[in-house]
Amino acid sequence: MSTKKLDLSIFDKFNFKLKPIGVKFLLFKPEGLRKIDKKLAICEMWREAQKAEPFYATVEDFNCVAPVLLGMADTDPIYESGSIGPALGIFEEARANRRVYYQITYLEKGSVKYVAMASIDKMKFSPDVLLLSANAEQLEIILRAMCYASGKMWTAKGTPVIECSWLMTYPYISGELNFALADASHGMISKQIFPAGTILVAVPFDKIATLIDGLEKIEWKPDLYTKGREYHDKKFEEVTTGLQKKLEAEK
Repeated sequence: MSTKKLDLSIFDKFNFKLKPIGVKFLLFKPEGLRKIDKKLAICEMWREAQKAEPFYATVEDFNCVAPVLLGMADTDPIYESGSIGPALGIFEEARANRRVYYQITYLEKGSVKYVAMASIDKMKFSPDVLLLSANAEQLEIILRAMCYASGKMWTAKGTPVIECSWLMTYPYISGELNFALADASHGMISKQIFPAGTILVAVPFDKIATLIDGLEKIEWKPDLYTKGREYHDKKFEEVTTGLQKKLEAEK
């Protein structure tokens, strides 16, 4: 179940109020983990993993649409017709709700039988997705670290419902970091799963090392962020003037 393990200790530096968790999608039953003893939505399982001992879940342990997204169950016409959203007042018509199902990411049918979850301090496996519960200041550090070496643009994708897809299957398949406000998810608001203001950041397995490398290199709290407008403008002018002089000297 394990592959090459990364040193994740740098995430301790954030002092997250809620523990980071790892999620792994498996065809074979994981060893050394207990089966969850309650039936929950997958977003509730994330919160459970932050507080409890590591566990795995099977299709009968979910009370939401997640098994369909994970390829553990057949599609449901009641969901995919878009009929539920208008009845709950989330969408104007079924056609609007239905569009969601053409945007979200599914795993291949039958490819996942078990989903393992563990908080980062108890995790014994290499996660497919690392899920961080951050505030705005912590998110800024994460995004800056991700862009530090590559300059690659970051984006956030989501929908009012089935936000679990954007934080689980989408990053896993696309290889793109994604983040979303728990406060913008109908299910997470209704179930009161996370504290107000929680930003969920999903890091796919192939971006974890990139994030760690960036976090090790960047200045987490630059002086430019704390010394005010005048300091910023003066520093910016010093840098640009210095570069202009260097350019002139080469003529």
